[in-house]
Amino acid sequence: MAFIKDNRWEMAKHEGALGAVYDAKGKEEVAALYDGWAGSYDEEMAKAGYRHPTIGLALLARHLPKGAAPLLDAGAGTGIIGDWLSIMGYPAVEALDISAGMLEVARQKNVYTAFHHLALGGPLPFADGHFAGVISVGVFTTGHVGPEGLDELVRICRKGGVLVLTVKTTLWEGGFAAHVDSFAKAGKLEIAEITEPYVSMPGEVGTIPSRALVLRVKA
Repeated sequence: MAFIKDNRWEMAKHEGALGAVYDAKGKEEVAALYDGWAGSYDEEMAKAGYRHPTIGLALLARHLPKGAAPLLDAGAGTGIIGDWLSIMGYPAVEALDISAGMLEVARQKNVYTAFHHLALGGPLPFADGHFAGVISVGVFTTGHVGPEGLDELVRICRKGGVLVLTVKTTLWEGGFAAHVDSFAKAGKLEIAEITEPYVSMPGEVGTIPSRALVLRVKA
């Protein structure tokens, strides 16, 4: 289970595919593990009560008008949230993920307009301000992407657009909050909304809480 020690969250070790990706050493290993997990990912995350996509969708719908386009699902995985974005009236959503196997599952859902087999954390091949909004859930977490992944997402989101992110509490307290604050002080971002900490997978023992936040790119 997750517990607090010295005002910081500590985590019991996850098992199975989730534990493996959290323990991965480097992007290549993360990608390979997700490739192998792609076929059962949706079912396993549903059993764990995975909340990030639902919360992310709700925040996006609250802060970005229906019909805004294009959007980027950064860390799309198997396309769980892409299906819902289509239903909610966002007509052009592009998928980006480190795992080719996960993107192949997402492709079969026929809800994305483009696919990008890329990792967050480095340069992205999109023009400044290309996207009306970016949603990235379950990505800024243990063993995945750190604060450095935010920079390019801010660059490719247009003025007045929003970024909807989920961030593991340990990462938020370990530098992500300060990184967001540096953008705010520079006049590039404002925090439009931030949730209280919540457990993203109630059915998965050892899950450390996360926050979800909406960042608006300053005009």
